[in-house]
Formats: sequence, structure tokens, C-alpha cells
Amino acid sequence: MKKDDNAASSKPSVQVLERMFTLIDVLASREEAVSLKEISERTGLHPSTTHRILNDLAMGRFVDRPESGSYRLGMRFLELGNLVKARLNFREAALVPMRQLHKQIQQPVSLSVRQGDEIVYVERAYSERSGMQVVRAIGGHAPLHLTSNGKLFLAADDAQQVRAYATRTGLPGKTHFSITRLADLESELAKARQHGIARDNEELELGVRCMAAGIYDDQGKLVAGLSISAPADRLDESWLPRLQATAQEISSSLGFNATRPAAPPSNPYARSPSS
Repeated sequence: MKKDDNAASSKPSVQVLERMFTLIDVLASREEAVSLKEISERTGLHPSTTHRILNDLAMGRFVDRPESGSYRLGMRFLELGNLVKARLNFREAALVPMRQLHKQIQQPVSLSVRQGDEIVYVERAYSERSGMQVVRAIGGHAPLHLTSNGKLFLAADDAQQVRAYATRTGLPGKTHFSITRLADLESELAKARQHGIARDNEELELGVRCMAAGIYDDQGKLVAGLSISAPADRLDESWLPRLQATAQEISSSLGFNATRPAAPPSNPYARSPSS
């Protein structure tokens, strides 16, 4: 059933955004331009509502009108996509060193970034011979406090930010090893700051342990975490220097200088890139 245009005008802006996302998804599903009639039918929106939102998107160059009554995604998405891609250059810098590290240890190596209160896996190096039953899929995500990479990012936060994270998320657990108390998390993060590495001891998944080191950009900002995953009884501490050296190699390729300190921390919980 089509939605009434007058009723739509009284809806909150969040509904408008929801409709906008729906329209964009329809346009993204087709290579060629799509007619207003088809868009309206596929979204269930009234034609006048569809037309109004598409016109607003066209003003921002998010939508193009190659001819009257038809629409397609605009060049603004390409521009924004290129900006995002430029910010992910560390993936390209990390790929070869990650593969070399995996070749040395024969265990999965993952590259992750922070997105809100979660870690998102953006690259990996693994093989069927690694012996791991689970390899994190690119695009997969997990809570910060349950992953070695996530703990690196939390360790870079100050005390107030860590408490806010705990309040927002409630520190949910996945296994009986999971950290679910703020005091325990703070203790774990203190270790990460002191040693410059973080660990996951079967906290996200039983039988899997991980160790992680940070990757920093030319401004000394933590931009990603590099981790090794292995069966709990096979994680080898001798891999740690190799992991740290690989993270340092990637950081150096991004312009990071370990001898040049970052901006002075504003509190005792902030860590410098060289810690």
C-alpha cells in the first residue's frame, strides 16, 4: 500500500532518513537509471513523496537525473567513497607484512579498526593449514572489550571514556572467561598500556586466544590493530616480537616515527604511541 504524502509530512525526520536510505538502496541495486514509478512501487512510497526526497538528494548530488522521471546514484557517493578509501590506505600497507607474518607462524593474522563500540575486521591473512576452526570474516565485528584489538583502542581512551563505554554496552560476555566487570576491564587496559600489546584469552570464543599490537599513522594516532589468533593451547609467546615488528613496519610505512611523541596526554589513562 502506498503511503499518503500529507501524512508523511507530519512524521519525524528520522522517518524521512529511513525512507531516504530505502530509496538509495533501490538505486544501488541497479546499474541503469530507475524510473520514478518503479522506485515508488519497490519502496511502497507515494510517488510525490518519492519525488520530493529524490529531488532533495539530487540537490546534494547524491542522485542524478539523466532524463526526466528517472534516477540513479550520483557522483557525490563516488567522491565520498574515494575519501573513505584514502583513509583505508593502511590496508594496502598492511597486506604484504601480514602475509609474511602469517607465513612465519602459520596462524591467522587479522587487521581491525574501531567503529563505535565495536571492532570491524578489514583484512586477514590465513590458510587452511592454520588449524583454526574460525577465521574472522572481513566485515565481521565484535565488542571492543572482548577482543585483543578492541582492547588496544579502549586502552587509548581516558578513564571517563572507558567508563562511558562500560555504561553504554553493559560489558556483555560471550564465554565464562569474558570480562564483564569495569574494574577487571580497567586492570586489563592498564596492562595493555604498560606493555603496548593486548590479549584475548578465550573471551570472545572458547578455545581461541589472540594477541594484538597497534598500528599508528604519521600523527601518532592509533588507526588499526594487528592480531594473531590461535587455538588456546598453541598460542606461542615467541610470536609476540614478530607481531610487534610487523606492526611497527606497517606504522613506519604510514609515516609513524616512534621517537616523536604524540600530543601530551590529558590524563593518566591516555597512552603515547611509543609505549
